[in-house]
Amino acid sequence: MALTVLLGGARSGKSTLAVQRARAHPGSVCVIATATAGDAEMATRIARHRRERPASWHTLEEPLALDTALARADSEALVIVDCLTLWVSNQLERGAQESEIEAHATRAARRAAERPAPVIAVSNELSMGIVPADPPTRRFRDVHGRVNATWVAHAREASLLVAGALLHLDGVGAALEEAGTAEVRGS
Repeated sequence: MALTVLLGGARSGKSTLAVQRARAHPGSVCVIATATAGDAEMATRIARHRRERPASWHTLEEPLALDTALARADSEALVIVDCLTLWVSNQLERGAQESEIEAHATRAARRAAERPAPVIAVSNELSMGIVPADPPTRRFRDVHGRVNATWVAHAREASLLVAGALLHLDGVGAALEEAGTAEVRGS
C-alpha cells in the first residue's frame, strides 16, 4: 500500500505524528518498537511512548529483526516502525557490518512498501550538524544516513519534522531511485 517515512531531530514530533496518523486509521494498529531499556532514562522514554498509544494496539518489541517483525505483523494492520535510528544503533552494538545492516534495511523497507496496509517509519535525521570527532560516531552517522535514504527510496511519502513543523519531501524517493544505489552510498 503506502510507506511513509517521518524524519526529524530529537523531540521534533515524529512519533507523536505517527501516533496521530495511526489513530485516524479505521483498522488495527501494530507498533514495532526497536528500543531497549538499557538505562533508567530509556526505560522512562519507553514507558512514555507506551502511555501515548491506545491499549488496543498490538506492540512487537523487536530491536534487531525488523524484516521478520514486519512479516509477523497482521497484514491488515497499519504498522508504525519506531524507530530506525535505534534499530541501526542496536545493529552496530551487536557488531553487524555496514553491508549487513544496509542489506537488512533494504529487505525491511521493501517488505514495508509491499504490505497491503500502510506503514509509518520514524527515524532521526542526524547528518545536518557537525561532523563527529570520533570514527565510531561517524560510522553510525554514515550508515544511519544510508538506511534513511534506503527507506525514503521505497516510500510513497517522506516528511521532515523541524520543531514540530512538517515539511513534505516531495519526489525524494523517485530522485534517489534515479540517482541509483551507488550515488546514495557515496553520499
